[in-house]
Formats: sequence, C-alpha cells, structure tokens
Amino acid sequence: MTFAAVLATAKQRASVAYVPQHGSLPGWLSRLSPDQYRSIRFNPDEDIWRNDDVPFRMELLPVGFNFQTTVTVSIVDNGQARDVIGTPEMFVFGANLPAPPAKAVVPLSGFRLRSRINSKKIWDEFLVFQGASYFRAVAKGEVYGLSGRGLAIDTAEPSGEEFPAFTHFWIERPNSTSSDIVIDALLESDSTTGAYRFTVRPGIETSMDVDMTLFPRSDLHVVGIAPLTSMFLFDETNRGRLDDYRPEVHDSDGLEIATQSGEQVWRQLANPAKLQVSTFTSQPPQGFGLVQRSRQPGDFEDLESLYERRPSAWVEPRGEWGPGAVELVEIPSGRETNDNIVAFWRPAAGLSAGKPAHYAYHIAWLGEPKLPKGLGEAVASRSGASLDGKRRVFQIDFVGAGEKIDGLRVDLGASMGKLSNVTLTSNPDLHGLRASFEIDPNNADLIELRLRVMRDNQPVTETWLYRWTAS
Repeated sequence: MTFAAVLATAKQRASVAYVPQHGSLPGWLSRLSPDQYRSIRFNPDEDIWRNDDVPFRMELLPVGFNFQTTVTVSIVDNGQARDVIGTPEMFVFGANLPAPPAKAVVPLSGFRLRSRINSKKIWDEFLVFQGASYFRAVAKGEVYGLSGRGLAIDTAEPSGEEFPAFTHFWIERPNSTSSDIVIDALLESDSTTGAYRFTVRPGIETSMDVDMTLFPRSDLHVVGIAPLTSMFLFDETNRGRLDDYRPEVHDSDGLEIATQSGEQVWRQLANPAKLQVSTFTSQPPQGFGLVQRSRQPGDFEDLESLYERRPSAWVEPRGEWGPGAVELVEIPSGRETNDNIVAFWRPAAGLSAGKPAHYAYHIAWLGEPKLPKGLGEAVASRSGASLDGKRRVFQIDFVGAGEKIDGLRVDLGASMGKLSNVTLTSNPDLHGLRASFEIDPNNADLIELRLRVMRDNQPVTETWLYRWTAS
C-alpha cells in the first residue's frame, strides 16, 4: 500500500456520494457510560510490535461512549497492508462491564502510539488519533492538552459545522533505527474526501510533517486548513466572571502569529459571552499556533489537571498556500471540559468542487515557540476596574527585551474608547518591562486593543492584541 494508492482511493470516493462507513455497534458497546468506557484498557501484552526491535509500539482504541464511528487500522509492512482486527483478548475490561461475547469482534475508534521519550525504561504515549479527524500529541515532559484536526468545515457558521472523519489509517511498520513513523489516512465527509500523510518524530519536540490533498465534492466556502482546537476558560484578565478557586484554567492562553512581514503577534485568548470570530493577516504567515505560556504550577494551583504541562502547537506552512487569513474562533463556555477555541488558515477563495487542493505544513508540539532573539514576549496580562470603577486598567509584562526603559516608548492603539495613564516601567522581579494603561470604554460594546514597546521605529516586543467586550 502506497500513498499514491491512498490518493487514488480519495479521488475515486469523491466521484460518488458519501456513504458513512460505520453501522450499528454491538449492543454490549453501544450504551457505555463515561466511567465504563474509561475502564476498558488495552492489554499491554497485545501491544503491536512489542516483540520487535523497533522504537515504537501501538495500541488500539475501541468504540463506545462518544466514539461511535468505526475506523479501519492497517499495518503496512514491505508495501503490504494488513487490517488489524480487534478482539476481546486485546483489551482488559473493567469490573463494571459485562463480559464480551465469545469470539466477538471489537470495532475500533482509533489508536495510540508509544515511544521512550521520557525514559529508556518506559513506553510513553505521545500520539493519539481518535474521533472525527482529531489527533493529539505531546513532547517530552508534557501531558495531553490541545488537539489538531485534519480539516475544519463551516466552523462557527449559522448553518452548523460539518465534521469530516478519518475512516482508514495505514501505519507503516518502523525499523530498528527509525526516528519517525509514517501514518497515511483517508478522510471522508459529505463535502469532501482527503488523503493525508503524517510523518511524526517524537522527542524534546514532537514534530509532524503533514501532506494533504482534498477532493471536494461541493464548493467549500468556509474551510480551515491545519486547524487547532483548545480550551480557554479564564485567566488573570477575566477570572471574575467565574467562581473558581484556581487563578487560571486553560490549555492555551494565546494565539501567536509570525506574519510574512516579520511582525510577531500575540493575541490573548478570551472566553466571551457571545461567539467571536477574528481574522489576522491576508497572506500565509511564517507560522501560527495556539500557545500555552503559563508554565508555573502556581499559575493554576491544579495538581490533577497539570495545565502548566500542556503543549503548544506551532504550524508552519510549506509550499504555496495563496491568499487567506488566520482565523480565530472563540466560543462561550462555562466548563473546562469544552474545547471552545479553534484556530486555522482559511483560504480566501474557499475550495471548488471537483478541483483538488494540496497543502503541506509542519506542526511542532512543544513547550513554546521561540521569538526572534532580543524581542520581548508578553508573559502576563492583567485587567481590572480602576479605583473609581469608571475605567479598565490593563497591565502587560514583557520578558526578553531587558528591563531598562531609557529610549523606549509604548505604541498603543484602541478601536474605541479613550486611553489614559499610559506608562512603561522596569519590572526587576522578571528582569523585564511592564506596560500599563487605562481605558474609558465610553459605552462601547467591543474594543480592539493593540500594544507594543518601541525604540525609535523598531519594536522591541511582540505586538500584544486584546479584544475587550462590555459583557
């Protein structure tokens, strides 16, 4: 089985109407509670490649609970593909579950991969594909957080979102010296099919090279390439809305963009009262991603969720993407179990029915992407009411541009309202800078804020963006 064959399959499937591949689930798997589903474990004695001298192992994931779509998982060895059939012996079933029927087939919803990224003695999970076109990865020392997706269609549209799904995976058997693993996948939905190749290298950073070709059945007007999905509940700018003992709760706290012109942009995330959609740039950026900058346990005070160890994901386009925009969708949420943040590249012209569309990109799963040397980054943003309650006070801490303020100025703008008390001070505790200002909204419902620190006409910090809303 070759990637050319996956491309041919996707092209052929696009020429006919979409027919969902999954049928009804076995009764003993169709009505599982969350606790029952979580009690199903893969039997480590059944790990794929457990007896082979290769640096990867694979485990299978059953259908059940929210994962109702059956996928096919195939192993490719010397060009020959073999479908993996799930059996009860592959799983350990919790005591709260009935025993599966003898000789039952266990339908699969996805798979996970393990490698020794933290210790030579432990096979750590670093990648999982499960549910629609979702996948998650971690690097050394991290725990799962935000997700990637194969494709986003009609996200935040009034008509409702379409969720394409990976329906078949082909995983190439690695050899003893492999540093990466190759996964081919077929994506299907009402509107399109797609052929994907993921080349994944786990480690201090876990990197993915993604090569994808879509075969649209119909015109796609709102399509998201390289989509990332995360959770943001609150931070130091908006925690007053939610009664919670923790200082912050989020998998990511900002959207970072390196524009084609070289400007570094940091857009603080929000949990708005109403759905928000924001667009940035008109040409493909050098990179964009959802980033977790809060890295101290005290930022969250949550010993179970370990938000400070959640990865960031950084996307870099490869080849020609054409005009479009980075789009950020922020969805109101009252629960930390909801992924309410989506970011992706939206082609300006959409995609046309019958016209294949090819995209390639790189994703790095890491602690945080590095800014150019000497450029300060926003490490903390705070907001609150002024003493008289009539204005909003903002404080932004920057690290990486030194702490001396001589010759520096604050470049600040607001789409509405009246700015005042703009100051820049040294922050010796962080060996950095603190910019602060006040704004009188003047009855505005929404204000776009933009701030950076300059020396003459050159920025010494990234550009901090924030959308303030009255609600």
